[in-house]
Amino acid sequence: MSTFRPVALVTGASSGIGRAAASALVSAGFEVVGTGRNTAALSAPDGVTLVDLDVSSDASVTAVVDRVIEHFGRLDVLINNAGVGALGAAEENSVPQAQGIFDTNVFGVMRMTKAVLPQMRRQGGGRIVNISSVLGFIPAPYMAVYAATKHALEGYSESMDHEVREHGVRVLLVEPGYTKTSLEANASQADTPLPVYDKQRQTAGEMVSAAVDAGDDPAVVAKAIVAAATDPKPKLRYAAGSTAGRVRTLRRLVPSRAFDRQIRKLNRLPA
Repeated sequence: MSTFRPVALVTGASSGIGRAAASALVSAGFEVVGTGRNTAALSAPDGVTLVDLDVSSDASVTAVVDRVIEHFGRLDVLINNAGVGALGAAEENSVPQAQGIFDTNVFGVMRMTKAVLPQMRRQGGGRIVNISSVLGFIPAPYMAVYAATKHALEGYSESMDHEVREHGVRVLLVEPGYTKTSLEANASQADTPLPVYDKQRQTAGEMVSAAVDAGDDPAVVAKAIVAAATDPKPKLRYAAGSTAGRVRTLRRLVPSRAFDRQIRKLNRLPA
């Protein structure tokens, strides 16, 4: 007798949160395909099949999703994790640079989502889990472009969830705090830096590095991802880790002026 195993596709699975999520989904009973831009030299986690994918390419997205559906005959869960970071004052990021970051963090999610939805509707169910951030609902000085992509992801996901729910599909958000990954180390630096921002940009970079070093293990986020993928009655948003949960509560309950002052204090900005 064959045992049914649901199928999950995880983008950005070559390291960090994506790799941890892929392994956790295998342990939860999924067939798992993980993706990365160049997986040839990587060792796949046990039970995970790695394939190359560029979420900024329509052709690449279509080819990988079609390949997964052809092989397994279905696709139950999509984890949209692939993303890039960006540091620098908003004025220092050129529009082309910002467009490139949006192309991965926002339009990449849209490409993947549009590619998997027809199959999920045909089979009468599925889940799309988008990896957002606490920076999707709080300000992030000197990471404005990155925060903008996560704010966009929040609005896109919640709106689409209402559209597809009647077809058995849910679109859910996982919101990590700072996590011990290479996102900060690999983040794009401002391509049109301005001397007026040099001091605060450096301070912001140091703060982000310290926060990442003290951040949650990717396994903490992976646990929230598995919950979003498997809960019988899923929530729209999953805070990944205690810090993320506290930040969400503070954003909701603290008066706006007090919250604003705290943001400036935490980011070492003038009062």
